[in-house]
Amino acid sequence: MKTLIVLLGPTAVGKTDYALNLAEQMGSPIINADSRQLYRDLPIGTAAPTAAQQARVRHYFVGTLGITDYYSAARYEADVLQLLEELFQTHDRLLLSGGSMMYIDGVCNGIDDIPTIHEETRSILRQRLAEEGLPRLAAELKLLDPEYYATVDLKNTKRIVHALEVCYQTGRTFTSFRTSTRKQRSFDIQKIGLRRQRADLFDRINRRVDQMMADGFLDEARRLLPFRNENALNTVGYKELFQVLDGTWDLPFAVERIKKNTRVYAKKQMTWFAHDPEINWIDL
Repeated sequence: MKTLIVLLGPTAVGKTDYALNLAEQMGSPIINADSRQLYRDLPIGTAAPTAAQQARVRHYFVGTLGITDYYSAARYEADVLQLLEELFQTHDRLLLSGGSMMYIDGVCNGIDDIPTIHEETRSILRQRLAEEGLPRLAAELKLLDPEYYATVDLKNTKRIVHALEVCYQTGRTFTSFRTSTRKQRSFDIQKIGLRRQRADLFDRINRRVDQMMADGFLDEARRLLPFRNENALNTVGYKELFQVLDGTWDLPFAVERIKKNTRVYAKKQMTWFAHDPEINWIDL
């Protein structure tokens, strides 16, 4: 039986170096499972693998999308399954590594068959988000799909907008498409989780943010400012630096907020992963 090794863990825990070493031992390429590293214009803010690291081990799904390209966990699931079918012809074991919970869950368990959203519908919701703001869209979601509204993170722009896109396009609630039926895979899955003591992890996060700033993160955000409403940039780091570029925050305050919000995200990742009994944990 072919086997997919899934290496996961919170941001800044040390997945990149561990994955490189493990991939070399296995003789496997690395299949990226970080949703933001798919975008080619975000190398600093997403801590994407460097050119040297990608030369050391072949990577898939790194820098493959433009900043305005539409992508989803469902498309990622389909694309990865197609790639696995090809690579398993010459490999007995393959490595998938990352920290994006929905992307990993999609490959391992399957994503509900939610319709692909047409560009016209996406454009309408994108414009409404820019003009009316997230609270107004959330209020509309409460009317159209109260069941999903009761469970969704009301600060998660992507999920609220996507649920409304489905409602608009299909005339059905987003909830009606969510069956949560686990799909069977033709390969074994072994999950390895990396974790650290909280103080150690938070220190690594803080130091990594400092290094990102030294590497030119602010200049990267400045180049991307015209695309600030794109979903790819609705993420920690860019949102805070856009406030600096707007003149709303000063830079030291924004950097501290990036560190704090990254720590919050890491805690969310660990909470999500803690519910999965299939993960074999390694304490680094």
